[in-house]
Amino acid sequence: MAAAALALAGCGHEDGTWSGEVLRPAKPAPDFALHDASGHVVRLSDYRGRAVLLTFVYTRCPDVCPLIMTNLGVALDKLGSRARTAQIVAVSVDPEGDTPAQVRRFLRVRGLTGRAQYLIGTQRELAAVWRAYGIAVEATPDDREVGHSATVLGITGTGSEKTSYPQNFSPTAVARDVPLLAAR
Repeated sequence: MAAAALALAGCGHEDGTWSGEVLRPAKPAPDFALHDASGHVVRLSDYRGRAVLLTFVYTRCPDVCPLIMTNLGVALDKLGSRARTAQIVAVSVDPEGDTPAQVRRFLRVRGLTGRAQYLIGTQRELAAVWRAYGIAVEATPDDREVGHSATVLGITGTGSEKTSYPQNFSPTAVARDVPLLAAR
């Protein structure tokens, strides 16, 4: 037990605390299955054993979504070789606009091709995931902008929601938490 405490103290902040904005009582993260831009089925549970950084974004977003995804990429960069213990999973909040071509371009421009899963689906498929995670989504009448909850959820390697980060999170804070998330 003492060895485990010492191992955890070496991760995250120097004092072993979490960087996440909100620590949550561990509860199972709802599993789901959606398609990536290549049409492959991806399940959240595919990433057991790794820290999952789950967010909800859209490709046409003019500000927050690109920032979130770019900062998640920076967090992976900060992890170096330990980045293999983490997986970025982005779920679309724009089933009409997030086409496979748009998603591939969005990931390429941000240097996230092969480093992040960006999952798409029909309104019905996506809405089920939004509900499961308490994500509010509202499109504007002209459908150019989609208002939505902009957060990143930290999910443990055992599949439990553990922490969340606000849209303006520090990539360093996320990088500090990944070893703790992956270990649980």
